[in-house]
Amino acid sequence: MSLVRKMNSLPVFWLVLSIPAILLVREYWTGDIIAMDMLHPTGEFSARFMILALIITPLSVIFGNRRWIGWLMKRRRSFGLAAFGYGMLHLVFYVIDMEALKPILAEFWAPGIWTGWAALILFVPLAITSNNASMRWLKQGWKRLQRLVYVAALLTLAHWLLIHDGVSGALVHFIPLLLLELLRGIIIYARGSNDAKQRESLQTE
Repeated sequence: MSLVRKMNSLPVFWLVLSIPAILLVREYWTGDIIAMDMLHPTGEFSARFMILALIITPLSVIFGNRRWIGWLMKRRRSFGLAAFGYGMLHLVFYVIDMEALKPILAEFWAPGIWTGWAALILFVPLAITSNNASMRWLKQGWKRLQRLVYVAALLTLAHWLLIHDGVSGALVHFIPLLLLELLRGIIIYARGSNDAKQRESLQTE
């Protein structure tokens, strides 16, 4: 295997995805930052990787069969699993910061808190079934299950907006996804209309 192929392999890609986590944990381990300071960056990286996983589908509809689209499609699950991994890291440092179960339960039903819990819970079955064996076992049900990621994305957005005072950070991350999904819907609708017109034209000839 050539050096280029090795550098482009999934293990190397996974190493790249884990670099922010390694650096953050190192800072925490050395005492440079505390658990509370870990919450925002781990949560942001989780949201970023989830968004990257989600935008690949609209990009494939918009740009078609391009080489770079194929490269992204092969790594879509990696982005999704990275989002789950950073979400779990976010949870670990939340528990460390809260120090005990009682304060965690006391604020559980706060809108900014339960939305985060719900998003993470939805990610669990998505992460567990993010493999070829689950695709073969679940068949068509696999796609339906994976669509829960859109619900998780909405809950993540709500969690972000409710936890932080400003909305700019969340909007900067989520608006591009919204615009791409909107454009995807327009393209699919337009293609459907063109197909219908072509069928109608053939029937009247």
